[in-house]
Amino acid sequence: MTDPYQPLPWPDGDADTAGPGGQLSGFLWPSPPYAAYPQAQTQRGSEACEILGLNNSRSNGQLLALDASERLVTINVPPARNGMPLKFSQFRAIKLLNPVVVPPRHASDLNSPLSVDQRPRSDFRIVFTGGDELKGVTIGHQHDKLGLFLFPPLSDNDDSVRRVFIPREVLAHFEVGERIGDLLLKDNLVTPEQLNAAAVEQTGLRQKRVGDILVDKHIVTAAQLLQAIEQQARMPMVRIGEALLALDLVTPEQLDQALVQQRNDRSVPLGELLVRKGIISRAQLQSALARKMGYPVVDVENFAIEPDAVRKLPYAVAKRLEVLPLVLRDGRLIVAMEDPTRRDAIDEVEFITQLKVIPTLTRLGTLQFTVPATFERFGSDGPQRNDAPLPDFQPDFPLESSNKLIESLERDSSERSSKEDESPIEQSDNSLVRLINTMIIEAHGQGVSDIHIETYPGREKLKIRFRRDGVLQPYLELPHTYRNAMIARIKIMCDLDISERRKPQDGKINFARFSAQHKLELRVATIPTNNGLEDVVMRLLASSRPIPLDRIGLTPANLAALQTAVARPYGMVLCVGPTGSGKTTTLHSALAHINTPDRKIWTAEDPVEITQAGLRQVQVNPKIDWTFAKALRAFLRADPDVIMVGEIRDQETAEIAVEASLTGHLVLSTLHTNSAPETITRLLDMGMDPFNFADSLLAVLAQRLVRRNCTACQTSGPMGEAEVGELLDDYLHVFPAEARPAKPTLMADWIKNHGKDGRLMKFTSPGCPTCGSSGFKGRAGLHELLTVSRNLRRLIQTGARAEEIHNAALAEGMRSLRQDGIVKVLQGVTTLAEVHATSNT
Repeated sequence: MTDPYQPLPWPDGDADTAGPGGQLSGFLWPSPPYAAYPQAQTQRGSEACEILGLNNSRSNGQLLALDASERLVTINVPPARNGMPLKFSQFRAIKLLNPVVVPPRHASDLNSPLSVDQRPRSDFRIVFTGGDELKGVTIGHQHDKLGLFLFPPLSDNDDSVRRVFIPREVLAHFEVGERIGDLLLKDNLVTPEQLNAAAVEQTGLRQKRVGDILVDKHIVTAAQLLQAIEQQARMPMVRIGEALLALDLVTPEQLDQALVQQRNDRSVPLGELLVRKGIISRAQLQSALARKMGYPVVDVENFAIEPDAVRKLPYAVAKRLEVLPLVLRDGRLIVAMEDPTRRDAIDEVEFITQLKVIPTLTRLGTLQFTVPATFERFGSDGPQRNDAPLPDFQPDFPLESSNKLIESLERDSSERSSKEDESPIEQSDNSLVRLINTMIIEAHGQGVSDIHIETYPGREKLKIRFRRDGVLQPYLELPHTYRNAMIARIKIMCDLDISERRKPQDGKINFARFSAQHKLELRVATIPTNNGLEDVVMRLLASSRPIPLDRIGLTPANLAALQTAVARPYGMVLCVGPTGSGKTTTLHSALAHINTPDRKIWTAEDPVEITQAGLRQVQVNPKIDWTFAKALRAFLRADPDVIMVGEIRDQETAEIAVEASLTGHLVLSTLHTNSAPETITRLLDMGMDPFNFADSLLAVLAQRLVRRNCTACQTSGPMGEAEVGELLDDYLHVFPAEARPAKPTLMADWIKNHGKDGRLMKFTSPGCPTCGSSGFKGRAGLHELLTVSRNLRRLIQTGARAEEIHNAALAEGMRSLRQDGIVKVLQGVTTLAEVHATSNT
């Protein structure tokens, strides 16, 4: 008889040797352990069988094979033609239908105590994981690390048996034969009162739910701890939910509700979630972790902590995460935690220490005092030096101190092994995944437009830079071991081919898949570089509302002219400039100005960056031949009033846009050119008909972005005469001689519109914490608006040069990018250096 409440014994030996747990040419099926029955028989072919499923369903089929090493069986259940592998955890029992036949016993042997022909029958009771029971009669049994083998007789009068196998994975406990209590009572060895008292005591031991028995086994030495960890590694995998169910600490309904809630927030472990909901206590959670999941319980107050382990982790991190390093062995750092299922804390410690972290369990409340005392005792960066915690993660990685963190990481790595090369990081490494996610979140929070990831050969560091307010700034440097893994991880995020490293690739990341709190998209470009490496540039496309047209920085004259142009029923309005100059933002502001219920507006964009209600927005995809030109043709059949084309890239798109503007539609689009007059000559060079193009064109807006002065630290003072003279000359020399205004007239106009107390002011921003000591925060636009008049239309039709068109437009009131920038310098919006850096003379 086996005590059902004790752990099932695991015999020593190898499963791949002879015996019921072994397999050579075929599985060796055991027989009843009595002389009357044949010895264990090897299965040579298929055997008719009955399979008992996890839901107690019964099916007849053929057992083709039993693989002890892989712990699975192969069965065939008609009408299926092929065998199906089943893991031991996927069924409850298999019964071979072909019996093991034995001859009937002689009458003289029935009552002979010396007879070797023993065939005793015993009752059995099996309890499966989940609580279901199975009862019956067996002639002997065999139990090994595969599971339990029973031999039920064919009938009361026939001792031939069938063989039944119950896998260890589904077996909670079992009883064979009479209970020990019943035997003791039968032989009058105990009284009923004594038996009842023992049963009550046993019930009390079984109902210890707080892990008292295991916690009482104090682990205080490294040898004990390593032995306990080794024992845990041999235990079958159990999820925390299954452990809590097995201990009757939660109901299936409560567990299901918690799992649904956890799907929306993966940052909170299931056990912690149940504690917060008040379903279980922290003590009960620890009981499940110790009793069912096998976490060793360490007495940290008396444990012999190793100084080398403590020095691997900064005190501030240990205190914030409530993690105590205990032992350092073979590149593994064993730590004590009150909740060893906190994967986020383990990932952070692994990233900082660059060691594999093995968590163990300690009693509630012990780490609060043990962590400071341990770090102070071993002279690490404990509370006596700096009691301030590290900056909180945003959301979970201290990016402000990333370079220092990486430096310490490399130093620790070199101390561990100065002779061995560092092993490369895998793209699935949790610390890398968290690093990339947090980098993107941080970039979005700082208003970054682009993330540049630059790789270098050899052992040179991987460099990451942010483009903020149009300027690249260093952000983070990582060891060379992160190089390939980071590129591969980003390719996986945007579904690119990670094996292709010779050609550039383009993709998009929908970051909401990785962080539900951030509705953010990124356009990704990979570029092959020398030495077989790749760089990555990611542009952040934050979905946002359009900026009102009167707030994008247009002068009053330009604003009125642009509003008039986009209010026309048909024609073409172009916004031009280099990549990243805000062209799409300006066009969406113009669309928002005319977006009324009586207009049908279609847009074709690549990608859709800004969304607004009322627009029908289409994402083009050249990979499937869904181009701007084809989108334009489709729009013309969809009864539009206004069409916005993301970019005119070729002659076909330009011709269709002109055709649409001449057939009663307002067309807005962008183009990559340097100035408004050059846009006209560029389109004519692409093959546009000068007469049709001149008739369709309403206005061309050239645009640049400059860094805006920080208003938090901005100061002003009177501008010197030399500086005023320089601005006047810079502003006036653009005009042709016949249209150039007089200096006194222009000066008087400037003082009237931008002066203070009769003088022009010079604005400076020395830098402050608000702008990161740069003196700049945000960006402003410089604009050059050319509106097509009759005179300009005639010049276009006659194929005039860009210079002629430019001079004629200046005479009619257009102001160049440089001139618009000088006006914004006088307003204190930006600096003259910024204007010179982004506009030609």
